[in-house]
Amino acid sequence: MAERTSIRVATGAHPARRHLPGVLAVIGLAQLLVVVDTTIVNIALPSARQELGMSETAAQWTLTAYTLAFGGLLLLGGRLADRWGRRKALITGALGFAFASCLGGTAGDAAVLIGARAAQGVCAALLAPATLSILAVTFTEPAARVRAYSALSAIAMSGSAVGLLAGGALAQFLDWRWCLLVNLPPAVVTAVGARVWLPAMAGERRSRLDWTGAAIGGGGIAVLAYALSGATDSGAAVRISLIAVGVVLLTVFGIRQHVVRNPLLPLSIIADRARGAACLSIVATGFGMFGMFLFLTFQLQDVLHFRPLVTGLAFLPFVVANAVAATWLTRRLLPHVGVRSLLAGGMVLLAVGLALLTGLGGSTPYWTLIAPAEVVLGVGAGLSVPSAINRATAGVRPHHSGIAAAVATTSQQVGASLGTAALNAIAVSSAGTAAVRGYGVASGWAAAVVAGTAVAVAVLAGRSPQPQ
Repeated sequence: MAERTSIRVATGAHPARRHLPGVLAVIGLAQLLVVVDTTIVNIALPSARQELGMSETAAQWTLTAYTLAFGGLLLLGGRLADRWGRRKALITGALGFAFASCLGGTAGDAAVLIGARAAQGVCAALLAPATLSILAVTFTEPAARVRAYSALSAIAMSGSAVGLLAGGALAQFLDWRWCLLVNLPPAVVTAVGARVWLPAMAGERRSRLDWTGAAIGGGGIAVLAYALSGATDSGAAVRISLIAVGVVLLTVFGIRQHVVRNPLLPLSIIADRARGAACLSIVATGFGMFGMFLFLTFQLQDVLHFRPLVTGLAFLPFVVANAVAATWLTRRLLPHVGVRSLLAGGMVLLAVGLALLTGLGGSTPYWTLIAPAEVVLGVGAGLSVPSAINRATAGVRPHHSGIAAAVATTSQQVGASLGTAALNAIAVSSAGTAAVRGYGVASGWAAAVVAGTAVAVAVLAGRSPQPQ
């Protein structure tokens, strides 16, 4: 049936085997776009603020606009990928991302820059679930599936560090605008590659889209993300009120999904015990890892006085260890120990790496403490994240693959927001006269949270998800 027909059923169209490397390259590039842009602007922000005359509030919104739009629209983006067809969603998201990056890179004032960052977040909310859902329905053979998820998870976990490295290099040697303009080539290549290597994938339009549910659920996630991001400095009472509003909205969203005929998020997808354990693992990993990136950036720049480029390079031990563990070690261990052991074992290693960072201090040496901790963290993430994403999207019928992928990505966003906010609050309250002491205390709390979650995941993740 032609792609423009209004009623379509998800098909099992697959690219030819010879095209699979191209498919993996396309979705990997798309994932890199999404993750890198969470951090690439961070190091360059002081230069942008000076050139555009931005206030402190506007500078914070330059960072927050991306994450709010991304997190708030992920569930809608996942459902749109299911309805439009995954290739169309990927191409639309990539071209939109290119346009938004160009707009931001040529911005003449703060308002345009903030708007461009928000537009990037909107496109990322379409790109992220499209990439994971394409992966889920394309790589169905067990060995190929493990390789694909390993590669994508290495990008997902290393992308933030790569963003810091790229942002530092571009800000130091070129101009802050290139932190946005650098997205143009990979975005265009992603769109062209999707057109060449991906077959037309029909969507599912047999029922109306739950726009009301999308507004309620997306609003709840966005309000929570805003309250936890530090973008509001109105005091604890306002922040607690915003968190309460977010919780209420998400509760209403859950009730609506239970009773509405065409739910945006079928609750059976997240009610599955094994899939729920995988999402819990993703939340905890995001909690610990993004808090780690925050504290180590402060430690390297404010305490050790590393320049922007050197700060980015200092994250290479994590990037390399994560890539090796995700793409090589995971594939070799999985047949012998199983998914549950990799999930729980990887999270234990994450907890160990975070525990090492409790030793952060004013004279902490990079090579004897920080770099080894990064290696342990990289290996832990490389073992746990591919297994978690694989299990979170396994056993889902094609017409639900987009929304299942959106749930997995939302889990990471929620974990990152919670980790950044909660651990930063712990660090500030524990700092006393030395801010770096607070970094160590917060790392200890992060280690405890990740270790406790590892126990829960080991209990819950004992069987494969049921088809939904």
